[in-house]
Amino acid sequence: MKKKILSRLLVLSAFIVPVSVQAQWVVSDPGNLVQGIVNSVNEMVETSQTAQNALSTWKETSKIFEQGREYYEKLRKVNDLISGSEKVKESVLMLSDISEIYVKNYGRMLTDKNFTQRELNAISAGYNTIMKKSSRSIAELKNIINPTGMSMNDKERIDLVNRVYGEMTHYKKLANYYTRKNLHVSYLRAKQKNEQQQVFDLYGKDERYW
Repeated sequence: MKKKILSRLLVLSAFIVPVSVQAQWVVSDPGNLVQGIVNSVNEMVETSQTAQNALSTWKETSKIFEQGREYYEKLRKVNDLISGSEKVKESVLMLSDISEIYVKNYGRMLTDKNFTQRELNAISAGYNTIMKKSSRSIAELKNIINPTGMSMNDKERIDLVNRVYGEMTHYKKLANYYTRKNLHVSYLRAKQKNEQQQVFDLYGKDERYW
């Protein structure tokens, strides 16, 4: 699956074990937080799809991300999203991590002279794909966070939690890998011009460029 998704992402930028979960499913009140997070990411995706200018698009999606940050901060303080399933909380927070990977790194890429405008648009589309798929996975958790989800039995809930957790772990790794692949392109182009230091100054020396 990773190869299939990654191949699609690279085409866009080609211009350049389950842990045991207790059967006690006590639903808290953070359903609105999760919905707010999903709505925030969906708005970022929609904005990046409809806007015409890469810089203005990034500024708008960054603004949406910052506005939605309060949902993530509140969720971090929730102890009982669903009793016995820390994976649910971690899965939702990974959606925040993925969004931040896009906002942080793409913002820097916009000032990177090693990318053309066409390439930047393609890179944005790649991040957009990852965020969209991630948001869809988290949306499925509403089936167990909301009271209507109590119609599910314990096995169904556990299976859903484990599947979504696995998907989100995959998407977060994919977002990081996709970022490194694009940074690698910039680094190689800079190296040909003996301008590696500019890449280090922009992204930092601690980043991986391969």
